[in-house]
Amino acid sequence: MTTDDEKGARMAQMIQEHSENPEEEEERVSLDLNSMCKFSSQSDTKPIETSFPDEVLEHVLVFLTAHKDRNAVSLVCKSWYRVEAWTRHQVFIGNCYALSPGTMINRFPKIKSVTLKGKPRFADFNLVPPNWGAHLHPWVLAMAPAYPWLEKLLLKRMTVTDEDLALLADSFPNFKDLVLLYCDGFSTKGLGIIASKCRQLRRLDLNEDDIIDSGVDWLSCFPETTTSLECLSFECLEGPINIDALEKLVARCSSLKELRLNRTISIVQLHRLMLRAPQLTHLGTGCFSYDFRPEQATVLQVAFNNCKSLQCLSGFREVVPEYLPTIYSVCNNLLELNLSYAVMGSRELEQIVCNCPKLQRLWVLDSVEDAGLWAAAATCKDLRDLRVFPMDAREDGNGCVSDEGLVAISEGCPNLQSILYFCQRMTNAAVVTMSKNCQNLTSFRLCIMGRHKPDHITGKPMDEGFGAIVMNCKKLTRLAVSGLLTNKAFEYIGTYGESLETLSVAFAGENDLGMKYVLDGCRRLRKLEIRDSPFGDTALLSGLHRYEQMRFLWMSDCKVSIQGCMELARKMPWLNVEIIRENGYDDRLVEKLYVYRSVAGPRKDMPPIVMLKGGGRPMNALCTRIGHHFRVPKSLTDMILN
Repeated sequence: MTTDDEKGARMAQMIQEHSENPEEEEERVSLDLNSMCKFSSQSDTKPIETSFPDEVLEHVLVFLTAHKDRNAVSLVCKSWYRVEAWTRHQVFIGNCYALSPGTMINRFPKIKSVTLKGKPRFADFNLVPPNWGAHLHPWVLAMAPAYPWLEKLLLKRMTVTDEDLALLADSFPNFKDLVLLYCDGFSTKGLGIIASKCRQLRRLDLNEDDIIDSGVDWLSCFPETTTSLECLSFECLEGPINIDALEKLVARCSSLKELRLNRTISIVQLHRLMLRAPQLTHLGTGCFSYDFRPEQATVLQVAFNNCKSLQCLSGFREVVPEYLPTIYSVCNNLLELNLSYAVMGSRELEQIVCNCPKLQRLWVLDSVEDAGLWAAAATCKDLRDLRVFPMDAREDGNGCVSDEGLVAISEGCPNLQSILYFCQRMTNAAVVTMSKNCQNLTSFRLCIMGRHKPDHITGKPMDEGFGAIVMNCKKLTRLAVSGLLTNKAFEYIGTYGESLETLSVAFAGENDLGMKYVLDGCRRLRKLEIRDSPFGDTALLSGLHRYEQMRFLWMSDCKVSIQGCMELARKMPWLNVEIIRENGYDDRLVEKLYVYRSVAGPRKDMPPIVMLKGGGRPMNALCTRIGHHFRVPKSLTDMILN
């Protein structure tokens, strides 16, 4: 490393250390939208200049990769702003409607990697209409001539068509990585185009996508010269695939580390694939089902024995328990185990996790019961991420895990950082215990299924449990609450949730005061999701000082009126206020509300479905932005890229 490189690395480290110090967070150059507005509006403020030549700055900034750090650096002065833009090669956009593709291109001319998010998260629960928007097409159309060197594209909850994939394949000759999460609109035809034309493809990762089977044998579209694949994941793909083409592809790609198969792959086919790729570190097994034959179990076990680098296992869509012992030999080195599709009992889970002392991530169905969680807690002492999904997601379903399983995990896994826990029964005492035993939690999502369920032993609201979480877990950035909650719980959250960035509320709350507590107290809140709660116009309008700093606000089936939305839009015209209506017309209450900041103004692809009254005259819109376009200072575009 040259002297300039060494100096650059040291300066970059100083910037990162400074930005990661929570006590100095507010002292550094803030990414707060209010501060940006004030900075932009102070015409008498003289610009700060530095004595660093651009060449030195380039050596510094090459070591900064975190988006927040780079955004902070870009606000120091004009020269840093210019050099940071010129040296940035990757960009993250949390809302595809927060700015236009042209704004991104003008701001960052040399981007090689783009991460783009579309629909609100509640689209995962069918709360967003399928034709709502989030189309990839305008983005690919704009990036094609501007970024011919683009290599990576990660899309989440976007609508992607086969035409988009064709344009992508034709426009970026060096394209290497395509990751699609919760996307829809495309088919196996589009996958075939990517396979045939992206000759340097390293990563094709399809995760929870809704893919249309157009009958195209997309795996056969990979050229026989393709050897560059490092990741191939298609667990979400329905329908059979060409196993012979897949075997040949896997055999050719000696650098393949991640292979995740769909449910049509049998244990026999899995065995053949594993023999051709013993170097795998991540494996999705497919269905893991076949008529049990001892000789087949023996050869499968040999295949697992040969995969000495395996660290992550998933799949297990249909499990034959007699085959589970074949994976025991690799369990000792596993860091991640995803059994979220595997219906298995506590005994089967215990036999697996007792061999997994290094496990850090575990996803299971609640069919494992509390006993299964006790077994995991007894062995997996370094567990960092636990998710327990419901086998029966109905409100009145029979949940198989309870407060006892939560307590077991908290006592056995002190390093836990993130938990998602679906259950039917919970107590304040169990949540308080977790808050004391797992103080490194950054994400706590407790989903008590059923509406307004109290502590199932005392009958009291769950206020004290959630209050303990925000009091004791100082690193908490994400929280999901449910069950019977009064304003006291939200007062706790507003008072102690100093680091909270994302809050999800479902079937909970007492009145408008609860939401006001949150908006007044949580200074770093960026995403607020609320459904089926009693918050109305007073609560909505209590956040006028907060919304311009947030990425979005979602409210569905609450008590917000059209008049309240119009008032919000009138007072904050630089926000996009969208009202979504699917089930008829109501002059009073809004069915779904989506509010987000934007420097692009109202979007142009709002689907007209129902009549909506606003601004004194009816408007045809499913999603209508009420208010007027507000010219935001150009420097504010950096806020959207965060």
